[in-house]
Amino acid sequence: MDIWQGQRVRLRGVEPGDADTFFAWRDSDMARFTDFVRFPDSLEATRKHFARMATPDLKDDVFDFVIENQAGEAVGIINSHTCDRRVGCFMYGLGIGPGYRRRGYASEAIFLLLRYFFDELNYQKVSATVYSNNEASQRLHESLGFTLEGRICRVVFTLGQHFDELHYGMTVEEFQAQRARFCV
Repeated sequence: MDIWQGQRVRLRGVEPGDADTFFAWRDSDMARFTDFVRFPDSLEATRKHFARMATPDLKDDVFDFVIENQAGEAVGIINSHTCDRRVGCFMYGLGIGPGYRRRGYASEAIFLLLRYFFDELNYQKVSATVYSNNEASQRLHESLGFTLEGRICRVVFTLGQHFDELHYGMTVEEFQAQRARFCV
């Protein structure tokens, strides 16, 4: 069983050539669901960023993965961050490209990442931050069995208004209970 492969997607390392695909996906609407809308980078800056991502130092269990569908097309990106091996907790971020959303790619990519962290690296808890203006991500995490653990009010500003930061979590035991639903 390839731990990086599911029924719909596989996770792979970032390649420098991925920059052109992700540059074409520049989407200020998607950026509003992250921390803030950044000034648009040039293609050259994006290529330099992806070149750095393609040669990571692989420390502290911080990884970047491209999400590919079965046709080999890049459909998104998922990364781990804020990893604490001593405590056994980590977080992740996720982005699915325009035209690829709501096809099950995100849920399967999350499952593959969780399976790796729980089954191979012995982590015991995952957390995800979602902003209250991102209802699709809220529904996704709730459908995967994540628990809404907290809300920090009015700490995100976009579209001329403030939004809340929602904290979702799942333990390894909760993941194991949900595992059969994924059929991966």
